[in-house]
Amino acid sequence: STLLQVLTGILAADSGEVVVRGRVAALLELGAGFNPDFTGRQNVYINAGIHGLSRQQVDARLADILAFADIGDFIDQPVKTYSSGMFVRLAFAVIAHLDADILIIDEALAVGDVYFTQKCMRFLRDFASRGTLLFVSHDTSSVINLCQRALWLEQGRVRMLGPAKEVSNGYLGSFYEDRLNDLDGGQPA
Repeated sequence: STLLQVLTGILAADSGEVVVRGRVAALLELGAGFNPDFTGRQNVYINAGIHGLSRQQVDARLADILAFADIGDFIDQPVKTYSSGMFVRLAFAVIAHLDADILIIDEALAVGDVYFTQKCMRFLRDFASRGTLLFVSHDTSSVINLCQRALWLEQGRVRMLGPAKEVSNGYLGSFYEDRLNDLDGGQPA
């Protein structure tokens, strides 16, 4: 999470250098950039403004954002009354309409229903064909489905880097090996 916040400019790096080329949109944590007391509609304008869109640009995209979110009349209710699924629908709908060059998604799809998740997956596959997608997840099926390459980090260190399927299989193999060791009292299988 800290690395993602550095990449998006939310946090400054303590050391080293981070170079990001292009407009970044990110969905890092549920609630980031939304005011719980404001309506969904108000939060669309605020969040899109934080990402650099003018009011006129949001006006022009509002119908598409609302259609993508598909939360109906709840758009005019305070977001503090939203379920986590409704919340992620609205947040994802906003970032999907920002014209970003780089899109960072951190476990956001774990909250939505199957229909919405599939809509997001289609959007992300399309985005990856024209921009840079940084997708962070423990869901290896989604990683394989969306990514060509994967990076497995463990305790802040690179454990494996390579084709998404190979890295995902390595991750799963290690995960199951660790579970078997736990069941066997720590003895290697």
